[in-house]
Amino acid sequence: MAEAYKSFDEAELIKEWHASTDLKLTLYTYLRRQVPQIFCQNEEPNPNEEEEQVERFLLHPLEYFLFGEDPDEGVKKLKQGSSSSQLCGRVFKEGETVYSCRDCAIDPTCVLCMDCFQESVHKSHRYKMHASSGGGFCDCGDVEAWKIGPCCSKHDPDAASDMVTDECTLEPELCERSEMLFRVLLNYFTDFLDWAEDSQLLAPLKPEEKDNTYACVLYNDEHHSYDHVIYTLQRSVNCDQAEAQNHTAIIDKEGRRTVKRGSLDSCRDAQRLIKYNSEHVSLQPLRVEVLHSAVVAHQTLALRLGSWFQKIIGYSVGFRQAFCRVALEPNTDRSSICCISRLMLLDATLYKGARKIVHELIFCSMLMETEFKRLFAVEFTKLYKDLQNNFIDDDHERNISITALSVQIFTVPTLARYLIEETNVITRIVNTVMALLLEHLDVNNRFSFLGYNSDKFSRIQAIFHDLRYILISKPSMWNFKLRKQFLEGFNAFLGLLKCMQGMEEVKCQFGQHIAVEPEWEAGFTLQIQLRHILAMFQDWCSSDDRILLEAFRDCRKVLLQCNNQPFRRKAADYYMCKQILHVRPYKVSQEPVSIHVPLSRLLAGLYVIICKNGLRDQLFDEECNDFRSLVEHPLRCVVLAAQVSAEMWRRNGLSLVSQVYYYQDVKCRDEMYDKDILMLQIAASRMDANHFLMLLLLRFELFNFFNGKCCSRDHNELLQWNRLTEEMLYLLIVIVGERYVPGVTNVTKEDVTMREVIHLLCIEPMAHSSLVKGLPENESHETGLESVINKVATFKKPGVSGHGLYEVKREYLGEFNPFFYHYSRSQHSKAEESQKKRRAHEGADKALCPPVPPPFCAAFSTIVRLLCCDIFVHVLRRVLQRAAEEKSTHWTEIMIQRALHLIGQALLEEKGQLEDRTLEEVTFDFSRKARGVGFEEGTSLFYLLSKIKAIHSFEAQKDMIKWVLQMFEIVKCLREKSTPTTSMSVETSKPEESAQDNEKAERKRKAEAAKLHRQKIMAQMSAMQKNFIESHKMLYDNMPESAMKGQPLTSTESPVEQKELCVSVGPHRGSTLAEREVLTCILCQEEQEVASQAPAMVLTACVQRSTVLTQCRGKMPTSSADETATLYPTFMPPDLAVGTHTGSCGHVMHATCWQKYFEVVQNTTRNRLHAELIIDLENGEFLCPLCKSLCNTVVPLIPLEPVIFNYENAEIIGQHLTLTHWIHVLEARIKGLKCPLQENADCDMEGSNDCDAVLCREGQPDFRALLSYGVQKPRKFSDSIAEMLVVCATAVHRVGLQTVPNELCPRVPLMAWNTCAFTLQAIENILLEEDKPLFGSLQNRQLAGMKAIVQFSAAQRIKSSQAVIQRHFTEMLAVLLPVMSKNDPPSILEVDFFHLLVGLVLSLPSLYQEETVDLQPSAVSSAYNHLYTLHLVTMAHVLQVLLLPTDLPVVVGDEETEEARAAAELYAAVSQNTGRILPDVCGSFLAQKVKTGIASFLRCTALFFSCLTGVRPPEQLFCASVSCQGQMEAVCSYLALPSNVFQLFQEYKDTVAPLLHRWCSSPAITKHLNGTTQTVRYPRRRNQLIDLPEDYSALLNQASHFQCPKSADDERKHPTLCLFCGAMLCSQSSCCFSQLNGEDVGACTAHAATCGAGVGMFLRIRECEIVLMASKTRGSTYPAPYLDDYGETDPHLGRGNPLHLCPERYRKLKKMWQTHCILEEIACSLELVNVMFAFDWQML
Repeated sequence: MAEAYKSFDEAELIKEWHASTDLKLTLYTYLRRQVPQIFCQNEEPNPNEEEEQVERFLLHPLEYFLFGEDPDEGVKKLKQGSSSSQLCGRVFKEGETVYSCRDCAIDPTCVLCMDCFQESVHKSHRYKMHASSGGGFCDCGDVEAWKIGPCCSKHDPDAASDMVTDECTLEPELCERSEMLFRVLLNYFTDFLDWAEDSQLLAPLKPEEKDNTYACVLYNDEHHSYDHVIYTLQRSVNCDQAEAQNHTAIIDKEGRRTVKRGSLDSCRDAQRLIKYNSEHVSLQPLRVEVLHSAVVAHQTLALRLGSWFQKIIGYSVGFRQAFCRVALEPNTDRSSICCISRLMLLDATLYKGARKIVHELIFCSMLMETEFKRLFAVEFTKLYKDLQNNFIDDDHERNISITALSVQIFTVPTLARYLIEETNVITRIVNTVMALLLEHLDVNNRFSFLGYNSDKFSRIQAIFHDLRYILISKPSMWNFKLRKQFLEGFNAFLGLLKCMQGMEEVKCQFGQHIAVEPEWEAGFTLQIQLRHILAMFQDWCSSDDRILLEAFRDCRKVLLQCNNQPFRRKAADYYMCKQILHVRPYKVSQEPVSIHVPLSRLLAGLYVIICKNGLRDQLFDEECNDFRSLVEHPLRCVVLAAQVSAEMWRRNGLSLVSQVYYYQDVKCRDEMYDKDILMLQIAASRMDANHFLMLLLLRFELFNFFNGKCCSRDHNELLQWNRLTEEMLYLLIVIVGERYVPGVTNVTKEDVTMREVIHLLCIEPMAHSSLVKGLPENESHETGLESVINKVATFKKPGVSGHGLYEVKREYLGEFNPFFYHYSRSQHSKAEESQKKRRAHEGADKALCPPVPPPFCAAFSTIVRLLCCDIFVHVLRRVLQRAAEEKSTHWTEIMIQRALHLIGQALLEEKGQLEDRTLEEVTFDFSRKARGVGFEEGTSLFYLLSKIKAIHSFEAQKDMIKWVLQMFEIVKCLREKSTPTTSMSVETSKPEESAQDNEKAERKRKAEAAKLHRQKIMAQMSAMQKNFIESHKMLYDNMPESAMKGQPLTSTESPVEQKELCVSVGPHRGSTLAEREVLTCILCQEEQEVASQAPAMVLTACVQRSTVLTQCRGKMPTSSADETATLYPTFMPPDLAVGTHTGSCGHVMHATCWQKYFEVVQNTTRNRLHAELIIDLENGEFLCPLCKSLCNTVVPLIPLEPVIFNYENAEIIGQHLTLTHWIHVLEARIKGLKCPLQENADCDMEGSNDCDAVLCREGQPDFRALLSYGVQKPRKFSDSIAEMLVVCATAVHRVGLQTVPNELCPRVPLMAWNTCAFTLQAIENILLEEDKPLFGSLQNRQLAGMKAIVQFSAAQRIKSSQAVIQRHFTEMLAVLLPVMSKNDPPSILEVDFFHLLVGLVLSLPSLYQEETVDLQPSAVSSAYNHLYTLHLVTMAHVLQVLLLPTDLPVVVGDEETEEARAAAELYAAVSQNTGRILPDVCGSFLAQKVKTGIASFLRCTALFFSCLTGVRPPEQLFCASVSCQGQMEAVCSYLALPSNVFQLFQEYKDTVAPLLHRWCSSPAITKHLNGTTQTVRYPRRRNQLIDLPEDYSALLNQASHFQCPKSADDERKHPTLCLFCGAMLCSQSSCCFSQLNGEDVGACTAHAATCGAGVGMFLRIRECEIVLMASKTRGSTYPAPYLDDYGETDPHLGRGNPLHLCPERYRKLKKMWQTHCILEEIACSLELVNVMFAFDWQML
């Protein structure tokens, strides 16, 4: 290749190409030399080097030839004379977020990319967002896609009128060269994509030198999994797993990969092995080809040329038009089809990468030019059938198929109409479907899908989308050609429906249950696909009267052809009530019946449109009067559903139940059940009313039952008749009452939607999403809900959880119909119960009366005759007669309820007619017939109603019967014109209203009396208590302290005593009263007192590592090279990088009960599916038996040791035991304990320490001087408590240090003290965050857990080795004092002083240990130990705060206050001791800095000593209203600290001076003052979750610009946001896998390990859901804190509504994190969800 570099002369080459007469031959000859040299050099090519060579030797010369000059200069000239394109044309990747405007888009397929949407007017409209499936492009700039705002601000809004661009005026020579070059290269591109394995290279491309190098190329398919391909490669081409995984990943991404290079024989051997091994795991072998290396090289260049074409086309409209002309011109070398047609036909055989290039090339060329888009659409339509057949045989998804381009063509209104007129596209699409479904036709020419191929069938369904796309835009103007072609397509569609009419018949199974469930899903899937298409065909027909009439006649003609199938029996006469019906007998329960009758339903829809458009008069008589035959099939379907509901078909299995369910479900009902009801209403309007009802009775098989010719005593048969009667009455209610159909009555679509919403909300208050699911969608996926919801309902906003709910407005409750025909059985029951409860609550009766319906249109007005015909009255009379007989087997309550509803409907109809017309005009005479005119006495409806009113069995219907009888009276008055309707209704309601008012008043009076009685009793009890106390005053005065149970002091004690008792540290500390605590075990329910010698009681607890308080997010110590890693756990660094938190749910058990429970959990959980996802048995995890919180240990409950403090003794000791003397005593004790273990020389060396000499001016005290200030016997614990102490300490040690359990490890007590300190700090942080008082605001479980942890930590000195405890104490004390320590102590800037304080206080008693006797300090000794330890630590912390930077603003003020002067004095001393001149800062600022800096430390210390000593804090710390200053003074008082902490330095001036020098002379402080180290600021930063934008689209925009840091491709990514630190991660992608503890983990898992100590909270942006992670193997999803305008979350953007941040829910997430409840939430989530296939969380 080096020689080629030297000999390459681009200028000479271009001259040669210009001079050539055969450009194709010249270019091919050049490519023959260059291409193999570039692409065949190495086994593993270098992509960067390869790309550089392609640019230099191939693409740059081509561009030079194209422009005739330097390409850069040519591009500049082109851009000077052209404007930017109006069309955006951005091609969407899979998963990319796209936007559609619900207000402005012509159809839902019109979408915008993120960038265009942000700059468009649609951002303020009602928009939807969803993830693209890939393959589409942005419609910005397309004026046909948008009603308004077609362009964003970036795409030249002024150019909207120039949509149809003229040819760009390229220079003739440039235009000619571009076409020549495009022609040659496009044929080269197409030829190498259309390459068969046995094809030969053309002569000009054959290599000059024979090369025997071949490539074994493996292709992607959808039959084999990742693991199958990896397995096959490992066994076939001898590669390791990593290499096989790499091959597989590239094959999956790009579609193919060369897996072996070598000789022809070796490649064929590999090919044979791959096929052989892949057949073992799948019946179909992998596709693998052996190609010459030169062929592979040319194919690689061909793909690269595809991208190059896009680049060149993007330079100029002229280039784009030239390319389109060349691509569409017929090919003379081969067949007459053009290159673009060849590419489309090749699509199914191309691999993924090649398809992607071809599709993008079509997008940026053909689809960006209006004229060429039309020509391309014609080519696409001509090849439509072949393309779909290829897609059916293909195994790739549709989003990477050329057939997916149909949405870009068929949805353009002008283009769709052009294709209908010129290419008859509707007929083509329907014929394509019919050809593919031909194999499913039976002998009767009807579909039968038994044994169908589900994958092939799902691909066929995609073709229906194209038919829907074509019909999206209804034409406003029709011409002859459009009418002709549309009707031809409509007739082809009728042919499809004809094959569906009567398909998949079923027959009632008797005797034995059906053996094999018949196939039914395919038929309903087909129906669901046709649902919108049927509606759209009707919509198109409605826009033109001629089309409508022709379509109706054609549909009727085809339907009659289907109905010519003969009945099994001849017609017969049927008699009832002097009426004769001549009809063919048919029984649904005995003969075959099909639920699929689309032709009948389409005819019903067209007839209603004809009536609505006023065209019924133009129909012939036979077309209007043959509905008795046409209604037959819809009636059978309704009867079938009724019989299934009556459980007559239960032996037919679930398949039929499922069919009936979907028949009436919202997904199908508008074109199935609703249309059947509509056809029944049409028949009822065209037939004699009595004949229609007789036909209903016959088909329901109730004719003989109501004709009196049938009687039976069989219980099952009577039950069946009753149920069928219920269903028949319900159908009558629906036929007469359901009038909300445009064309049947004068209602609009908005009225229909409003009624649907009212009835849904009458069931219960519903969320917006629930309402949307309950409403049918149109072809644009709109329900019309938004236009009506605010009229009929009020919205209640959601709280912290749940969602917003809509409640129906009171004024619309009158429209409630208890027999609404879209209710399911369960919905009907719920709605009825809900409305009855509401009416009872309002004090009204429980009668659910039928609402007043809108009047029928003229064409349907005769339907009301059903309500007054003889058969109707006869049926109702028979029903009520059976009820009046009081035989429970002859009637049901539901039957009576429905009969009463029908009577009510009839009376309302008669009332309405009497009010609107004169009496002479009213022919509706139901009330006259119901009152028995012409009937025998005692058989009239009115008489029967009056009779059953008195029967107790009808108590539930009493109110309804009463209302019906009142309606009879109202109608009678209207007929007699005696009393106005209003007065009658008022009079009849007055007695009821007065009775209800009396009942309300009586209830109110009783409630008031009961209230007064309770108050009187309570007053009497209070008086009795006071009398008892007064009479037994001496008893209360002499009550011992142990019986007071820690109650506040009585008023008899002096204020001084009260104040002393509110101090927890030092000689004035309060006493610890003996409290008797009796608790109940949640397992055995037995009570037990908590005592040190009693069996152990334990609290469930969860120990976890935490970064909630960290000041260095993501910088965890990981190696011993880190200084903080060497100090921890003896010293917690001040940045609190990782702590160990112990939390408890507060539930108590006996230790023995817990041990038994834990054993049972271990035994039972091992056999449970995916139990390891919920609890980790190896790490001792379990769920709390009561609340199911995740736990991994138990904390033993240790009672406080009662202390009666001796203040006199304390005062005496205090006179001798000063801070200086206390330090000397401690040093003597430490040295005395250490010297026996060390060499004398060591002791002498330690004794010569200079600082020691300064502190020990008075001479060294005696070794046992410490014991002289008071000792006592240590506490003794029962064996059970001792065992639980070990269990808990071991768990804390194991979790906190991520190590194996080892109870003998010397760091066990350190971890116990650390978890105590960190838990208290976390609690204090929460209280401060929520602005709650320090004491009195914790929940009981938190308080119990906090006390238990402190007492458990204090008990470690008793259970652990005293030598170990002493060593830890010495090391910790070395930070403050110059004591002997093995290691150099850290500086005061490198430790957290609260952790140090807890460790010192809890380990100091170990110094009292003697060899022969166990001792512990007395109460007084402990008080002084606590006091001086606290004072020393506080002074060190004050110095730490002074030296560290702060975020407080520097203020200048006077320094006259004592506190300010003391602060300035200390600052000067620090400056002197550090040997540096510190910045000049005023004393008042220093004082404020220290106060705020140590506030958190003091608050935590107060919590600690409160739990340790049990001394009650001052009342000011229980009140939130106390000022910060007041609270700090109370805290200082409680801790025996001066409110001016600088007084400590003045009080202990002599003692502190040498210590101050020692602290300030540390090298760490010098480094800090030099600015070479990063330090923590005080007060510490309170960690928050990151700030999220209010509008979710801003997050989506951020995600759309996210680039994976480890991958340069543009494949779909899952951008995921860490809510702890704001890092954007690439999750679930192999490009970002990393190693964690030797295992591959995803980006989120790896990030959580460093950012959250294994705990993570991530927002998956494109999925709009929170992911909670607790470890590599555990996680769960959680609703995102973003809600739509209806108060609902939208996981995976399923609904796509605009989302906005809900601050309350985000605060809830923050609280979950700060309270360490993420693990608990994950466990609860996993416990509730039964997972069959576990999600691999570690790969997230």
